[in-house]
Amino acid sequence: MAANKNTYKVLFACSELTPWIKTGGLADVCGSLPHALHRAGSDVRVVLPGYDSVLRQIESPIFISQLDLPLGPVALCRTTLKDIDVLLVTHPCFSNRTGNPYMSDDDRAWADNPFRFALFSQAIDEIAVNQARLDWQPDIVHCNDWQTGLAPALLTLRAQRPATVFTVHNLAYQGNIMQNAYETLKLPTELFHDNGLEFWGQASYIKGGLAYADRVNTVSAGYADEIKTEQFGCGMDGLLRSRSDRVSGILNGIDMDDWNPETDTHLAANFSFNTINLKAVNKEELQKAMGLPIDPDVPVFGVISRLAEQKGIDVIIEAIASLREDYFQLAVLGSGETHLQVQLLTLEKELPQKVAVRIGFSEPFSRLVEAGADVFLMPSRYEPCGLNQMYSLRYGTLPMVTNVGGLADTVFDSDSDAGKANGFVIQGATGPHLESGMRRAIAAFTDKPAWRNLQKNGMTQNFSWDASAQSYLALYQAAIDDVQTLGKQLQPQ
Repeated sequence: MAANKNTYKVLFACSELTPWIKTGGLADVCGSLPHALHRAGSDVRVVLPGYDSVLRQIESPIFISQLDLPLGPVALCRTTLKDIDVLLVTHPCFSNRTGNPYMSDDDRAWADNPFRFALFSQAIDEIAVNQARLDWQPDIVHCNDWQTGLAPALLTLRAQRPATVFTVHNLAYQGNIMQNAYETLKLPTELFHDNGLEFWGQASYIKGGLAYADRVNTVSAGYADEIKTEQFGCGMDGLLRSRSDRVSGILNGIDMDDWNPETDTHLAANFSFNTINLKAVNKEELQKAMGLPIDPDVPVFGVISRLAEQKGIDVIIEAIASLREDYFQLAVLGSGETHLQVQLLTLEKELPQKVAVRIGFSEPFSRLVEAGADVFLMPSRYEPCGLNQMYSLRYGTLPMVTNVGGLADTVFDSDSDAGKANGFVIQGATGPHLESGMRRAIAAFTDKPAWRNLQKNGMTQNFSWDASAQSYLALYQAAIDDVQTLGKQLQPQ
């Protein structure tokens, strides 16, 4: 039971955590939400695999205990990140390899990922039922994405267990394995059936969270609705519709102190809405760094993205090819699918006065793109939440987005209510839609008073985690109530 209303003991399980290990937005969420929950009064402990790159950043983690799991022993260690205890599940499958937590340097998934994240989920299960010598048992186990999906399923096999919440950050990544791999891992046979982990003859780790967690949520209200449809449900829509009373959406927040143009040390000049003219200093620095002509009057479109079709990078390439004669510049930072990288670099060669591409990622440079661009392009085919549109709004850069997921929940078109409008919304992830939207932005850029109003609406929005944390606390209470109700139903009458 929770100590008092709206404060809980929370075991927060994740496979990425900023600032230590990051491949995408999952890490940013897991690096911020636990701190917001702590500020709200909850006792939060994060559990994370003890990757090599994480252990290298930590000075003398404290050994707690050895957990003898069905798949083998692991060492549980403890460290802290600001005000939060972090539990590290250490095993050679995590600590003896460098780089990306899921893939080798040639972008192939590690062959033993099914073992690695089954092992991690087994550790979560042990910690959750106070078998880790912590003298601490959570009220809530909050799991995130497929890498932790087996934990809610395993916990249903426990006679006494905490409530579980499972957050879907991207339903397309599911952790599916063949049935014989499931059997080789000797995972519980009683969980492998149509209403359990079985998924079209395979086993699905994410389905463990979707089918067994007491409450399921996604990272925006829009995406929560979308994943119940065939178009966005990735084969799980039937299951999610059947549990629709347990599925909800809570919009991600951002770290408002970290993403603050008034204090960001990576910028050429700090600014606020009241000193918005200083944004031009960052624009000039961005143009200079990207080798583009320095021109304060040309609208600069920025892109920071994994270069993938999900993100609409092919849509951007198609639109730019049709906008060759228009007055604009494009600055791209990212890496990803080889054919998209090649096409972007080809555009850069063909249009050196308009297009500049930097393959790779740099956190400091990404801040300059956010601050220096006038418009941020996110023509995603789907976007569970999206964070870059929020970062952009914070920096007075107007997002241009498709009307999907969290983008639809945060960006409101320039033609909408003047007190709410903060960017540009296109109705589909196609080249013609984006081309039309970009031409609209190019024209709008000449009307400075109207542009300033859009910037003001964006820069004054509150995207802090504190509001989202309150929604999670309410979700935790709902999950606890579910477990208590189930317990009463199982009592002999």
